[in-house]
Amino acid sequence: MKPSVTKPIAADLLSASRVLVVGDVMLDRYWYGAVERISPEAPVPVVRITREEERGGGAANVAFNVGALGAQASLLTVVGDDEASRKLEALLEKTGIKTHFGRDPELHTTVKLRIIGRQQQLIRLDFENTPKSEILASQTAQFSALLPQCDCVLFSDYGKGGLAHVGDMITQARAAGKPIFIDPKGSDYSRYRNATAITPNRAEMQEVIGPWASEDDLRTKAHALRQGLALDAVLLTRSEEGMTLFDAQGELHVSAQAREVFDVTGAGDTVIATMAALVGAGFTLREALPWANRAGGIVVGKFGTATVSYQELFA
Repeated sequence: MKPSVTKPIAADLLSASRVLVVGDVMLDRYWYGAVERISPEAPVPVVRITREEERGGGAANVAFNVGALGAQASLLTVVGDDEASRKLEALLEKTGIKTHFGRDPELHTTVKLRIIGRQQQLIRLDFENTPKSEILASQTAQFSALLPQCDCVLFSDYGKGGLAHVGDMITQARAAGKPIFIDPKGSDYSRYRNATAITPNRAEMQEVIGPWASEDDLRTKAHALRQGLALDAVLLTRSEEGMTLFDAQGELHVSAQAREVFDVTGAGDTVIATMAALVGAGFTLREALPWANRAGGIVVGKFGTATVSYQELFA
């Protein structure tokens, strides 16, 4: 008998769920400051920095979300041998996430630096490059070793090069009978063939199937994508329109939670992390969907990459 989604889920169910997160990580840096004048050198504001904050982004934020719900999160990724990767590792380990970092000395761990003034983002600076193939090959070998220790696999693709061998890893996970969730990137989804579910947002979906003229048109195209890639489901996240799950049974739609939207950064991370944690605990995709929708509704009321706790989700 499957757990009920009509009432709060017992914490011990989630605490037994083991999710292996694989993908591109980044360190999100926020510099907050006061804007009191315009620079005499150029027509830009001068920001006097008063506070700094660091958070895990990308696949690291997904792992944080899994852990915040009370499930067990492990993170497999490729980083540089630098200060940013050590800071990221410390942030993750502090919350109990098991880290498996492949270090490439020629790689710069992705850092996104946001300058915040007057309660708004003034500029974002990105520092990044692409990992070497030898490190990625060793990551695939480590994935094989970690696979038996998890209940569910979640690939978080941010297009930074860390999932060059995702097809091989999906094949291994499918053979081991593990549910496979993918937060996709790019216009070619063929590399995700045979996964359990992919979770594109509207813009990402349009990049792959093109725009849709109606719900019927979307339904036709979504099922064609699902069947063409041998996926169990496509979960389309639609911002204020909620979410729609396309599977072999048809479609299941949930409306967006009514709340003030403060920041949609990382909301997709929260949704897929919630789905994976619940499926790892024994839920079906359809049973997990309303809770993932609720989690996404909570996190958009927070600033920047954020998480939803067990207490918040099941309050």
